[in-house]
Amino acid sequence: MLLIDCPYCGPRNEEEFSCGGEAHIARPLAENPISDAAFGEYLFLRDNTKGVFLERWRHASGCRRWFNAVRDTVSHEFIEIYPMNSKPKSKAGKAAFAANWRRTTDAEAAAQKKGRKS
Repeated sequence: MLLIDCPYCGPRNEEEFSCGGEAHIARPLAENPISDAAFGEYLFLRDNTKGVFLERWRHASGCRRWFNAVRDTVSHEFIEIYPMNSKPKSKAGKAAFAANWRRTTDAEAAAQKKGRKS
């Protein structure tokens, strides 16, 4: 059983949490000028990384708040937990963020033009 350190409630059993998938995905809005192919890439392509991965989590049975985490998918170790709308500060988290192929997608470029952060 994993013990997840909720940034708002403290350490809790993993059964209280739900994973929201990959973090830092530029989510295009209707006004974002991207092609159907680029929107399909955003919608359907997801990473299934073996190693350090950036994820969104929600404390579903507690405070119900969302947060981001840097987690090793092999060892299940939570390397870092940090607030939504911020980027990882750990060396492993920064490297995973920089290496992610999504930084170069049309959806990311459109979101940056609109002043939104991923």
